[in-house]
Amino acid sequence: MLKNTFKTLIRSLLRNKGYSFLNISGLAIGITCAGLMGLWIADELSFDNFNKNKDTLYQVQVNMTYGGNSFTMGSTPRLLFSSLKAEVPGVANSCRFLDQDIKSLFTFGDKKQYATGRYADPQLFQMFTIPFVQGDVHKPFPQLYSIVLTEQTALRFFGTTQSVVGKTLRMNNAKDYLVSGVIKNNPQNSSLQFDWLAPYQVQMQEQLEQYGNMDLGWNSYGPFTYVQLAPGTDVNAVNARIANFIHRKDATQKSNIFLFPMGQWRLYSDFANGKPTGSGRIAHVRLMGIIAGIILLIACINFMNLATARSEKRAKEIGVRKVLGSGRQRLIWQFIAEAILMSAMAMALAVGVMALALPAFNQLVQKQLEMGWLNPSHLLAAALLTLLCGLLAGSYPALYLSSFDPVKVLKGLRIKSGGAAFVRQGLVVLQFGISVVFIISTIVVYMQVQHVKGRNLGFDKDNLLEVDLQHDFRRDFSAFRQDLLRTGLVDNSTLTDHVALYGGNIDNRFTWQGKPKDLNVGVTFRNVTADFISTMGVHLWAGHDFNGTAADTVSAIINKSFAKRIGTNGVVGKIIQSPRDMPDEQFKNLRIIGVVDDYQFGDMYWAGAPALILLCQHPAHVDDNLAYIHIKPGHNSQQTLAAIAAVVKKDDPQYPFQYRFVDEQFNEMFSTEVQTSTLSGIFASLAIVISCLGLFSLAAYTAERRLKEIGIRKVLGASVTGLAGLLSKDFLKLVIISCLIAFPTAWWIMHNWLQGYEYRITIQWWIFALAGLAAVVIAIATVSFQAIKGAMANPVNSLRSE
Repeated sequence: MLKNTFKTLIRSLLRNKGYSFLNISGLAIGITCAGLMGLWIADELSFDNFNKNKDTLYQVQVNMTYGGNSFTMGSTPRLLFSSLKAEVPGVANSCRFLDQDIKSLFTFGDKKQYATGRYADPQLFQMFTIPFVQGDVHKPFPQLYSIVLTEQTALRFFGTTQSVVGKTLRMNNAKDYLVSGVIKNNPQNSSLQFDWLAPYQVQMQEQLEQYGNMDLGWNSYGPFTYVQLAPGTDVNAVNARIANFIHRKDATQKSNIFLFPMGQWRLYSDFANGKPTGSGRIAHVRLMGIIAGIILLIACINFMNLATARSEKRAKEIGVRKVLGSGRQRLIWQFIAEAILMSAMAMALAVGVMALALPAFNQLVQKQLEMGWLNPSHLLAAALLTLLCGLLAGSYPALYLSSFDPVKVLKGLRIKSGGAAFVRQGLVVLQFGISVVFIISTIVVYMQVQHVKGRNLGFDKDNLLEVDLQHDFRRDFSAFRQDLLRTGLVDNSTLTDHVALYGGNIDNRFTWQGKPKDLNVGVTFRNVTADFISTMGVHLWAGHDFNGTAADTVSAIINKSFAKRIGTNGVVGKIIQSPRDMPDEQFKNLRIIGVVDDYQFGDMYWAGAPALILLCQHPAHVDDNLAYIHIKPGHNSQQTLAAIAAVVKKDDPQYPFQYRFVDEQFNEMFSTEVQTSTLSGIFASLAIVISCLGLFSLAAYTAERRLKEIGIRKVLGASVTGLAGLLSKDFLKLVIISCLIAFPTAWWIMHNWLQGYEYRITIQWWIFALAGLAAVVIAIATVSFQAIKGAMANPVNSLRSE
């Protein structure tokens, strides 16, 4: 029985080779999109799942209140981790993890290599699933200057992963570290990524050595704090207990804390006014999933259209089967089985296309996804997707075809297909409507990204080079700057403690005369050396720059956003009182000497925030060792880089030259938006391709169905152009209707999307006109081939039977 059914299905497919090929191709495109996005979504949803304690691990988040709004951050007081474990019931373990990557130079013999890692407490290895290849997980740091390496890092340093425990590495030409362990490489879907780990106590020791008078109490923030709750502990009860924990330890601290579960770190990391919003990267995941589903739906719609359009071709077959005893239910299952078989063929084709497209897709999404041929979940997903496509695409055609009256069919009476024709027209409108929405969305996303990329940042990012210097070298920065200027290729250079594009320290304790008691303003500040303003190309709006006099030690430059908070009239000359725990004594009472235009840092979609620039008299106190060098335009870039590298090698021979162009960093900040824009463009193109496959087939069917009409019209003198227009106009009407529906839909979707950005474009009318014109041109190009072919046919052949 099953064998005969299968033979019948194959014969049916072979009789309609062209129809079958177009249907299989359309479904294959849809399944390929769904499959690739399925791999990406599965990877996003799998983050941190390998951790055995995932359900009991939390990160402590801190809410700071500025100007009536709460700002959530991961940095916590250094003393918090031990107090939580000792004093809060239900906290089984806790640890600190440095809140930023540390890029350090390691020396082994004559080999020097950089590697990025973090400082952490040894409890991290008991809380997180970090398998040891060598070493003791219960004693990862047997001495203060110990280090644990990943297998990949150990292989880079020593050329092997065997017997490396006990060897010594020199970090930053300063300290010798004992290799105390080798761990497996971090999984790609891990929130913790590092090449090495060293004791957090080392970082504390370095802070004390650098700032002997530094207060490391409850107002000393720095690391992330992770806690592990005992099984069965109510996290809500713990959150209620610890909310004011820091304030109880230090009355001057008015921050609140709460526990954020590991299961939400990757996808639900957005906070608003001190609370999780339930949003974050999950919005991107959902968007990509919805788009892939829509592409698959368009492919299934394509199948329905072609199946119902060719109903008259199969009418006699259905009539004969019914006369021979086939009931409607059996016919329905036959047609659904045909659809499932075609879906299976499309799946086989899609798997091959996915394998070919996966490397390019991985490059686009910056992942290392694998097909996982033998992965049971992948096989199950493929089977379910095949079944779903077959049922979805074949259900309506099966119900429609099986409803034919065998008597009317065998008598040759024309089948009334008004309802089916209306459905076909509605599906064409839906297909092209979705395609037009994709086109408009792609244009808007692209324009928004370009709009932000082209905004005035308040400083000159072009020809600006960031060079990462090292601890000892900072003390000789003045000599280094002079050597750079002597090359004749450099305009200026400065040293700062934060990456130009990513802000600085933030504090809400700055005060000034006339400041309202209830005004809580978070001020971003950075320590710099002289020539920061001129090197970065920041525009001085009022006052003057640091001029190298003794007065600079108690001076500050602020931006316009900060000036507006202090007062609109004459802020230059006013005094700002800084927090009492600043590292340098001169930063206590600061006189404003200048006001600069707002410059962008952190969120490029932000309108601006209060900022303060402080002149650091001691370059050694500029923590992050970042020199910015403004290169003279018009010179060969390779020649300029070689000259700068020679200066670095002369003044700092122990460290390899490492640099980044600021404009390249700027472009990297939009990787998610660019990825969304690219994927939207690809999906829009695929949606149009699938829609055109269906339109092409429907046009061919219409031309074939109206051959006799065309023949009569030609005999009566109709021109080829007139006949082509006659055949095309019905389809163009459908495309125009789809545009009229798509325009308001696309505007609503993109208007809501743009509301998430403070700095955004206005949606212009010409975007809709361009998208509509593109849809019409594509439709004309698709339909006209078949229309002209039908119009040019010899009328004798079509009228001979009459």
